[in-house]
Amino acid sequence: MGLPRGAGIQTLQLKDKGQLYASYMPFIKGGGIFFPTNKVPKLGDELFAVIILPDDAERMPLTSKVVWVNHRTQGHRPAGFALALVGTEGDAIRRKVEAQLGGALQSDKPTFTL
Repeated sequence: MGLPRGAGIQTLQLKDKGQLYASYMPFIKGGGIFFPTNKVPKLGDELFAVIILPDDAERMPLTSKVVWVNHRTQGHRPAGFALALVGTEGDAIRRKVEAQLGGALQSDKPTFTL
């Protein structure tokens, strides 16, 4: 998979379960994860990312396409983008995220995307 020119590595270090809940996108097929940033790529861009979950020092790699974009801060929703959790890497991340969130997945609290 080729990366867009100048894309670099995107790193998302989630500090606590509240931030994890706000970043996780279970409504996307296979799941998605939101990266708050002012440098927003285009939908469909392919990026390489490293995700670090709360209370977990493991740096989990993910190569995926951008499936969601918030162009600028709107209310409680920051600017940023989301990557789909695809392939073996994405499955491993999704399983860990859902294990950490547990019952919070059923919450109706607002997130960074909805």
